[in-house]
Amino acid sequence: MTIAIGNDHAGTVYKFEIIKHLENKGYTVLNFGTDTNDSMDYPDAIHPTANAVESGKAAFGIILCGSGNGAQMTANKHQGIRAALCWNNELVVLTRQHNNANILTIPARFVSLQQALGFVDVFLNTEFEGGRHQNRIDKISCAG
Repeated sequence: MTIAIGNDHAGTVYKFEIIKHLENKGYTVLNFGTDTNDSMDYPDAIHPTANAVESGKAAFGIILCGSGNGAQMTANKHQGIRAALCWNNELVVLTRQHNNANILTIPARFVSLQQALGFVDVFLNTEFEGGRHQNRIDKISCAG
């Protein structure tokens, strides 16, 4: 399975650890984020990550910035993306089960590295429940 990852300068350290974690589990990772701590504009990394998921080049995405808000807002401009900002495991589970989120957004300045790695595992191992939740997801898009 291929996972796309994007980050700004606030998420660089976590990004490298997440990539290592994913590759150790056999995932292929597409890195669209910055590899430095130099300030950069998060949309420059988030749009390519969302494009990879939306186009099917990646099954899921992981995006990181300081608060996670800007990254999530950027990704969710894409019609085929459901990016969820999560800061605990319960939110990660629910966003996969109920919202079929395809991008996990991690607020790097507000969670520990261990938490972030755990979120990644939970996100990738939680299935969408479908049913009544699918009806709601079908109403998210404003394209039409």
